[in-house]
Amino acid sequence: MDWQFEPILTRFQALVQGLLASLPNVALALVLLLVFWFVAGVARRSVQAVARRAGQPAGIGLVFGRLVSWALLTLGVLVALTVIFPTLTAASLFGALGVSGVAIGFAFKDIFQNLLAGLLILITRPFRIGDQIVSGEHEGTVEDIQIRATLLRTYDNRRVVIPNSELYTNRVIVNTAYDRRRLAVTVGIGYGDDIAQAKRVILDTIAGVDDIRPDPAPTVLVRELADFSVNLEVRYWIDPPVRREVVESQDRVLEALKPALIAAGIDLPLPTQQVLFHDQTEETDGDRSRQREGWPARESNPRPRAALRQAPETP
Repeated sequence: MDWQFEPILTRFQALVQGLLASLPNVALALVLLLVFWFVAGVARRSVQAVARRAGQPAGIGLVFGRLVSWALLTLGVLVALTVIFPTLTAASLFGALGVSGVAIGFAFKDIFQNLLAGLLILITRPFRIGDQIVSGEHEGTVEDIQIRATLLRTYDNRRVVIPNSELYTNRVIVNTAYDRRRLAVTVGIGYGDDIAQAKRVILDTIAGVDDIRPDPAPTVLVRELADFSVNLEVRYWIDPPVRREVVESQDRVLEALKPALIAAGIDLPLPTQQVLFHDQTEETDGDRSRQREGWPARESNPRPRAALRQAPETP
Protein backbone atom coordinates (compact mmCIF):
# COMPACT_ATOMS: atom_id res chain seq x y z
CA MET A 1 0.00 0.00 0.00
CA ASP A 2 1.37 3.36 -1.03
CA TRP A 3 1.03 5.86 1.85
CA GLN A 4 0.84 9.55 0.97
CA PHE A 5 2.50 11.44 3.87
CA GLU A 6 2.91 14.71 2.06
CA PRO A 7 -0.72 15.93 2.47
CA ILE A 8 -0.62 15.05 6.17
CA LEU A 9 2.60 16.95 6.70
CA THR A 10 1.23 19.92 4.79
CA ARG A 11 -1.88 20.11 6.95
CA PHE A 12 0.17 19.68 10.13
CA GLN A 13 2.51 22.49 9.11
CA ALA A 14 -0.46 24.73 8.34
CA LEU A 15 -1.94 23.95 11.75
CA VAL A 16 1.31 24.75 13.55
CA GLN A 17 1.70 27.97 11.61
CA GLY A 18 -1.86 28.98 12.44
CA LEU A 19 -1.25 28.24 16.12
CA LEU A 20 1.94 30.27 16.14
CA ALA A 21 0.18 33.10 14.35
CA SER A 22 -2.59 33.09 16.97
CA LEU A 23 -0.23 33.17 19.97
CA PRO A 24 -0.14 36.97 20.09
CA ASN A 25 -3.94 37.02 20.07
CA VAL A 26 -4.05 34.45 22.88
CA ALA A 27 -1.55 36.45 24.91
CA LEU A 28 -3.54 39.63 24.33
CA ALA A 29 -6.73 37.81 25.36
CA LEU A 30 -5.12 36.63 28.61
CA VAL A 31 -3.94 40.15 29.36
CA LEU A 32 -7.46 41.46 28.75
CA LEU A 33 -8.90 38.79 31.06
CA LEU A 34 -6.46 39.82 33.82
CA VAL A 35 -7.42 43.46 33.33
CA PHE A 36 -11.14 42.68 33.52
CA TRP A 37 -10.53 40.47 36.59
CA PHE A 38 -8.73 43.35 38.32
CA VAL A 39 -11.45 45.84 37.32
CA ALA A 40 -14.13 43.42 38.56
CA GLY A 41 -12.44 43.20 41.97
CA VAL A 42 -12.17 46.97 42.22
CA ALA A 43 -15.81 47.39 41.18
CA ARG A 44 -16.97 44.83 43.77
CA ARG A 45 -15.14 46.58 46.58
CA SER A 46 -16.38 49.97 45.38
CA VAL A 47 -20.00 48.82 45.40
CA GLN A 48 -19.60 47.45 48.93
CA ALA A 49 -18.03 50.73 50.10
CA VAL A 50 -20.84 52.78 48.53
CA ALA A 51 -23.43 50.53 50.20
CA ARG A 52 -21.76 50.97 53.59
CA ARG A 53 -21.63 54.76 53.23
CA ALA A 54 -25.30 54.75 52.23
CA GLY A 55 -26.17 52.95 55.45
CA GLN A 56 -27.25 49.75 53.70
CA PRO A 57 -26.78 46.31 55.29
CA ALA A 58 -23.59 44.44 54.48
CA GLY A 59 -25.55 41.82 52.56
CA ILE A 60 -26.77 44.31 49.95
CA GLY A 61 -23.26 45.53 49.16
CA LEU A 62 -21.99 41.95 49.09
CA VAL A 63 -24.58 40.67 46.62
CA PHE A 64 -24.61 43.69 44.32
CA GLY A 65 -20.83 43.71 44.33
CA ARG A 66 -20.84 40.09 43.18
CA LEU A 67 -23.32 40.88 40.42
CA VAL A 68 -21.19 43.74 39.09
CA SER A 69 -18.07 41.57 39.31
CA TRP A 70 -19.68 38.70 37.40
CA ALA A 71 -21.01 41.06 34.72
CA LEU A 72 -17.54 42.52 34.14
CA LEU A 73 -15.93 39.06 34.05
CA THR A 74 -18.53 37.87 31.51
CA LEU A 75 -17.82 40.90 29.37
CA GLY A 76 -14.09 40.18 29.63
CA VAL A 77 -14.58 36.60 28.44
CA LEU A 78 -16.59 37.79 25.44
CA VAL A 79 -13.95 40.36 24.51
CA ALA A 80 -11.18 37.74 24.87
CA LEU A 81 -13.07 35.37 22.55
CA THR A 82 -13.39 38.04 19.87
CA VAL A 83 -9.64 38.71 20.13
CA ILE A 84 -8.68 35.03 19.81
CA PHE A 85 -11.16 34.40 17.00
CA PRO A 86 -11.24 37.55 14.82
CA THR A 87 -14.05 36.12 12.68
CA LEU A 88 -16.27 35.99 15.77
CA THR A 89 -17.87 39.42 15.92
CA ALA A 90 -19.88 40.85 18.76
CA ALA A 91 -23.02 40.87 16.61
CA SER A 92 -22.75 37.17 15.78
CA LEU A 93 -21.94 36.32 19.39
CA PHE A 94 -24.91 38.18 20.85
CA GLY A 95 -27.09 36.79 18.07
CA ALA A 96 -26.18 33.27 19.07
CA LEU A 97 -26.83 34.12 22.70
CA GLY A 98 -30.22 35.56 21.77
CA VAL A 99 -31.24 32.44 19.88
CA SER A 100 -30.28 30.24 22.80
CA GLY A 101 -31.64 32.63 25.43
CA VAL A 102 -34.98 30.86 25.65
CA ALA A 103 -33.37 27.47 26.20
CA ILE A 104 -30.99 28.95 28.77
CA GLY A 105 -33.91 30.61 30.56
CA PHE A 106 -35.79 27.33 30.90
CA ALA A 107 -32.65 25.46 31.96
CA PHE A 108 -31.75 27.99 34.66
CA LYS A 109 -35.26 28.95 35.74
CA ASP A 110 -34.70 27.93 39.37
CA ILE A 111 -31.38 29.79 39.50
CA PHE A 112 -32.93 33.00 38.17
CA GLN A 113 -35.88 32.61 40.55
CA ASN A 114 -33.56 32.26 43.54
CA LEU A 115 -31.46 35.19 42.27
CA LEU A 116 -34.49 37.47 42.07
CA ALA A 117 -35.73 36.27 45.47
CA GLY A 118 -32.31 36.96 46.98
CA LEU A 119 -32.29 40.50 45.59
CA LEU A 120 -35.80 41.13 46.93
CA ILE A 121 -34.78 39.80 50.36
CA LEU A 122 -31.83 42.17 50.42
CA ILE A 123 -33.94 45.13 49.30
CA THR A 124 -37.02 44.55 51.48
CA ARG A 125 -34.88 43.26 54.41
CA PRO A 126 -37.33 40.95 56.22
CA PHE A 127 -34.22 39.67 58.01
CA ARG A 128 -30.52 40.44 57.93
CA ILE A 129 -27.23 38.64 58.35
CA GLY A 130 -26.90 37.82 62.06
CA ASP A 131 -30.64 37.51 62.71
CA GLN A 132 -32.01 34.34 64.26
CA ILE A 133 -34.90 32.97 62.21
CA VAL A 134 -37.21 29.97 62.01
CA SER A 135 -38.03 28.58 58.56
CA GLY A 136 -40.07 25.40 58.48
CA GLU A 137 -38.25 22.79 60.55
CA HIS A 138 -35.00 24.79 60.69
CA GLU A 139 -33.97 27.41 63.24
CA GLY A 140 -30.66 29.20 63.57
CA THR A 141 -28.57 32.27 62.78
CA VAL A 142 -28.32 33.75 59.27
CA GLU A 143 -24.65 33.60 58.25
CA ASP A 144 -24.84 34.76 54.64
CA ILE A 145 -27.36 35.72 51.96
CA GLN A 146 -25.94 34.55 48.66
CA ILE A 147 -27.19 34.78 45.09
CA ARG A 148 -28.87 31.37 45.15
CA ALA A 149 -29.44 30.53 48.79
CA THR A 150 -29.23 31.71 52.38
CA LEU A 151 -26.86 29.98 54.79
CA LEU A 152 -28.32 29.20 58.21
CA ARG A 153 -26.24 28.01 61.16
CA THR A 154 -28.27 25.93 63.62
CA TYR A 155 -27.76 26.08 67.37
CA ASP A 156 -26.11 22.65 67.34
CA ASN A 157 -23.51 23.99 64.87
CA ARG A 158 -24.83 22.62 61.59
CA ARG A 159 -25.23 24.52 58.31
CA VAL A 160 -28.55 24.59 56.47
CA VAL A 161 -28.68 25.88 52.88
CA ILE A 162 -32.15 27.27 52.16
CA PRO A 163 -33.07 28.45 48.62
CA ASN A 164 -33.95 32.14 48.55
CA SER A 165 -37.24 31.51 46.76
CA GLU A 166 -38.36 29.29 49.63
CA LEU A 167 -37.56 31.97 52.20
CA TYR A 168 -39.26 34.69 50.16
CA THR A 169 -42.51 32.80 49.48
CA ASN A 170 -42.94 30.91 52.77
CA ARG A 171 -43.45 32.06 56.34
CA VAL A 172 -40.33 33.03 58.27
CA ILE A 173 -40.21 33.85 61.99
CA VAL A 174 -37.53 36.41 62.88
CA ASN A 175 -36.79 36.01 66.59
CA THR A 176 -34.35 38.93 66.70
CA ALA A 177 -36.38 41.45 64.70
CA TYR A 178 -36.94 43.61 67.80
CA ASP A 179 -34.70 44.56 70.70
CA ARG A 180 -36.73 42.66 73.32
CA ARG A 181 -38.85 39.54 73.52
CA ARG A 182 -41.61 38.24 75.76
CA LEU A 183 -41.20 34.75 77.21
CA ALA A 184 -43.55 32.53 79.18
CA VAL A 185 -43.20 29.55 81.51
CA THR A 186 -46.02 27.47 82.98
CA VAL A 187 -46.32 26.63 86.68
CA GLY A 188 -48.98 24.29 88.09
CA ILE A 189 -50.37 24.76 91.62
CA GLY A 190 -52.85 22.66 93.57
CA TYR A 191 -56.60 23.20 93.50
CA GLY A 192 -56.58 23.91 97.23
CA ASP A 193 -53.98 26.67 96.97
CA ASP A 194 -54.74 30.40 96.98
CA ILE A 195 -54.24 31.68 93.43
CA ALA A 196 -53.74 35.29 94.51
CA GLN A 197 -51.04 34.26 96.98
CA ALA A 198 -49.30 32.16 94.33
CA LYS A 199 -49.31 35.13 91.95
CA ARG A 200 -47.74 37.39 94.58
CA VAL A 201 -45.01 34.85 95.35
CA ILE A 202 -44.22 34.39 91.66
CA LEU A 203 -44.04 38.12 90.92
CA ASP A 204 -41.91 38.84 93.98
CA THR A 205 -39.54 36.01 93.06
CA ILE A 206 -38.94 36.82 89.39
CA ALA A 207 -38.43 40.50 90.29
CA GLY A 208 -35.08 39.43 91.73
CA VAL A 209 -34.02 37.32 88.75
CA ASP A 210 -31.24 38.82 86.64
CA ASP A 211 -31.88 40.09 83.10
CA ILE A 212 -35.67 40.30 83.57
CA ARG A 213 -36.95 43.66 82.33
CA PRO A 214 -39.05 45.59 84.88
CA ASP A 215 -40.80 47.41 82.01
CA PRO A 216 -43.06 45.94 80.73
CA ALA A 217 -43.76 44.40 84.10
CA PRO A 218 -44.07 40.60 84.46
CA THR A 219 -47.59 39.19 84.68
CA VAL A 220 -49.16 35.93 85.86
CA LEU A 221 -52.36 34.59 84.27
CA VAL A 222 -54.51 31.55 85.00
CA ARG A 223 -54.37 29.63 81.75
CA GLU A 224 -55.98 26.27 82.45
CA LEU A 225 -57.86 24.24 85.03
CA ALA A 226 -56.05 21.04 84.22
CA ASP A 227 -56.70 17.49 85.40
CA PHE A 228 -54.47 17.68 88.46
CA SER A 229 -53.37 21.33 88.74
CA VAL A 230 -54.26 24.96 88.12
CA ASN A 231 -51.80 26.09 85.45
CA LEU A 232 -50.41 29.62 85.76
CA GLU A 233 -48.60 31.26 82.85
CA VAL A 234 -45.72 33.50 83.94
CA ARG A 235 -44.94 36.16 81.32
CA TYR A 236 -41.87 38.38 81.35
CA TRP A 237 -39.61 40.31 78.93
CA ILE A 238 -35.90 40.04 78.20
CA ASP A 239 -33.34 41.69 75.97
CA PRO A 240 -31.50 40.80 73.85
CA PRO A 241 -33.88 38.22 72.37
CA VAL A 242 -31.25 35.73 71.21
CA ARG A 243 -31.75 32.00 71.71
CA ARG A 244 -29.06 31.61 74.36
CA GLU A 245 -30.62 34.33 76.51
CA VAL A 246 -34.06 32.75 76.11
CA VAL A 247 -32.97 29.34 77.36
CA GLU A 248 -30.85 30.71 80.21
CA SER A 249 -33.58 33.09 81.45
CA GLN A 250 -36.17 30.31 81.49
CA ASP A 251 -33.75 28.17 83.49
CA ARG A 252 -33.17 30.96 86.05
CA VAL A 253 -36.90 31.70 86.43
CA LEU A 254 -37.94 28.08 86.96
CA GLU A 255 -35.01 27.44 89.31
CA ALA A 256 -36.05 30.43 91.44
CA LEU A 257 -39.80 29.68 91.45
CA LYS A 258 -39.63 26.09 92.70
CA PRO A 259 -38.14 26.73 96.17
CA ALA A 260 -40.08 30.00 96.59
CA LEU A 261 -43.46 28.32 96.02
CA ILE A 262 -42.59 25.39 98.26
CA ALA A 263 -41.45 27.74 101.03
CA ALA A 264 -44.77 29.60 100.77
CA GLY A 265 -46.69 26.35 101.29
CA ILE A 266 -47.99 26.21 97.73
CA ASP A 267 -48.33 22.73 96.31
CA LEU A 268 -46.68 21.73 93.04
CA PRO A 269 -48.82 18.69 92.26
CA LEU A 270 -47.81 15.74 90.19
CA PRO A 271 -50.17 13.68 88.00
CA THR A 272 -52.18 11.24 90.15
CA GLN A 273 -54.60 8.44 89.32
CA GLN A 274 -57.39 6.90 91.37
CA VAL A 275 -58.20 3.23 90.83
CA LEU A 276 -61.78 2.09 91.62
CA PHE A 277 -62.91 -1.53 91.79
CA HIS A 278 -65.70 -2.57 89.45
CA ASP A 279 -68.57 -3.25 91.91
CA GLN A 280 -69.79 0.28 92.63
CA THR A 281 -73.58 0.83 92.99
CA GLU A 282 -75.75 3.90 93.39
CA GLU A 283 -76.33 2.97 97.02
CA THR A 284 -72.62 3.20 97.84
CA ASP A 285 -71.83 6.08 95.49
CA GLY A 286 -69.94 8.79 97.37
CA ASP A 287 -68.83 6.49 100.17
CA ARG A 288 -65.16 6.05 99.39
CA SER A 289 -64.85 3.25 101.92
CA ARG A 290 -67.35 1.16 99.94
CA GLN A 291 -67.38 2.86 96.54
CA ARG A 292 -66.89 0.39 93.73
CA GLU A 293 -67.90 0.40 90.08
CA GLY A 294 -70.19 -1.70 87.95
CA TRP A 295 -70.92 -4.79 90.04
CA PRO A 296 -73.79 -5.56 92.45
CA ALA A 297 -73.39 -4.62 96.09
CA ARG A 298 -71.75 -7.08 98.40
CA GLU A 299 -73.86 -9.22 100.71
CA SER A 300 -74.22 -7.86 104.24
CA ASN A 301 -72.67 -11.02 105.71
CA PRO A 302 -70.75 -12.67 102.93
CA ARG A 303 -69.99 -16.29 103.50
CA PRO A 304 -66.32 -17.05 103.83
CA ARG A 305 -64.68 -18.75 100.94
CA ALA A 306 -63.92 -21.79 103.10
CA ALA A 307 -67.66 -22.27 103.77
CA LEU A 308 -68.33 -22.49 100.06
CA ARG A 309 -66.26 -25.64 99.87
CA GLN A 310 -68.00 -28.92 100.65
CA ALA A 311 -66.53 -30.94 103.46
CA PRO A 312 -65.01 -34.19 102.25
CA GLU A 313 -67.06 -37.32 102.95
CA THR A 314 -65.77 -39.59 105.71
CA PRO A 315 -65.20 -43.14 104.65
